[in-house]
Parts: sequence; C-alpha cells; structure tokens
Amino acid sequence: MINEEELKKLREISIRIRRHIVTMTGLAKSGHPGGSLSAADIITVLFFKKMRIDPKNPRWKERDIFILSKGHATPVLYAALAEAGFFPVEELKNFRRLRSHLQGHPDRLMTPGVEMSTGSLGQGLSVANGVAMAFKIDKTPRKVYVLIGDGELQEGQIWEAAMTAAHYKLDNLTAIVDYNGLQIDGPVSKVKEVAPVAEKWKAFGWEVKEIDGHDFKQIIEALDWADGVRGKPAVIIAHTLKGKGISFMEGKVKFHGVPPSEEEMKKALEELDKQEREIRK
Repeated sequence: MINEEELKKLREISIRIRRHIVTMTGLAKSGHPGGSLSAADIITVLFFKKMRIDPKNPRWKERDIFILSKGHATPVLYAALAEAGFFPVEELKNFRRLRSHLQGHPDRLMTPGVEMSTGSLGQGLSVANGVAMAFKIDKTPRKVYVLIGDGELQEGQIWEAAMTAAHYKLDNLTAIVDYNGLQIDGPVSKVKEVAPVAEKWKAFGWEVKEIDGHDFKQIIEALDWADGVRGKPAVIIAHTLKGKGISFMEGKVKFHGVPPSEEEMKKALEELDKQEREIRK
C-alpha cells in the first residue's frame, strides 16, 4: 500500500524527470524525448519506490538490477540516476556532448548506475536472463527488471529470450513493456503489428499483467504482484502515451527521435511548472 503523501512525492519526482528529459534533449538538439516521457512514471516507481539501490555505492553487491533494453531512451534513465544521486543533476546538461559520460546510448563503463550498454534493440532481455540465472545460482534475493519498447517486440531475439526465461523458471525477473504504440517509422500496428501482446507472453510461459503505465498505484501494485509470482517470469504490459506530460508531444510520432526546439522547450517547461503547482496545492 502507498499513502497520498508518498504518491504526491512520486508525482513530483516524475515531473522533475520529465523536466530533465525536455531540457537535456532540447539543449543537446538531439535525443529521444517521446519514449523517455512515456516511461517516466514507470522509471520513477522503480528507482524511488521499488528497487534496492545505493547511489553512493553503484556496485553494491546486494543491489537490484535495471536494464534499459530500449537503449535510445537514455534521457529518462539519466534523469532518474541524477535525481537518485548517482551523479550531480548539473551534469545532465552534458547529455550527448563529446567526451561526456552521458552519451546517446547507455555505457556501463562510463556512467554510474548503468548496468548494461544497450542500443541494439532486442538484446536487453537476454542479458537480464543471464543476470537472473546467476542470482538463482548464488541463491540471492536480488531482482532483475528490464524495460522493453513495444516496437522492440518485433525483434526475434526478444522471443528467444522469453522462451529461455520461462524454461529456466526465472521468477526473479520482471519485464516491463512500454506499450505506447509508436516507433520511429510510425504506429507499431502499421510498421509490424505485435498484438495480441498479452496472449503472446502467456503462450511463451510468462505470467502477465496489463496496467495503465501512468497510474502510480497500478505500477506499484503490478511490481508487488510480480514479486509474488513463483516458478515463472513475470511481464507487466504498461499501456502508456508517447510524449506523456507535454501536451503538444503526446501521441506524436515526430517526437520519438526529434528534440524540442528552443520555443517548444520553453513551452514544455511551463506546462510542467503548472503541473507541479497543481500537485502542491
């Protein structure tokens, strides 16, 4: 259970994360704001409610593991890591700059808190399987979480990994699908239909739960539900909105990989400021 004060805090954090996403991509004039904004609420719950992490000791041996399989969505990951204290928030302004440790795709050797270097879609779940299997061998209670894009489900490796996870009964693994319906070339349903998504995961031997990926209570309840699944891996299909939180970005495929202009950035930040004031009333 979560009380209203905790919910308020999570909402405030998610707004700060969205503010960072807009600012980072706007200043860099590069990046992927749309799918970062759609995942912001999920990431907020993982990093500020659910996962066992220690920002002062990024390689803490008892930490849970998060893998951003949709590696282009680094703005949301970097924003969460900075807000959590893995590195100073001020460093976010160096996003995508030459020699910065905040590159367009995550690099585990460069950035504190990044567990896997991703970018080639489809690979994150396979690595998550390996980590989860190692945790089983070590008999540790540590958990593995992997965020997958819905367009990423078009990759065959995802389904090979899905079979593997079910075969080895990796119940310490939770996959989350950011199901926002849009990818760089247009609607997922037109590029290559992935539906029915829930039925596919069930057929591959997973326990499945569908939620509103912007409802904090549902996200928390789903992650708690996944903890209780035994003998199978669990997947949460989170129905989200591309560009969530910024009116002119919501549901617009353009903002998958196009940053806001200076004028759009100003407008977006004004909207987020208004949302924050509403929460604090």
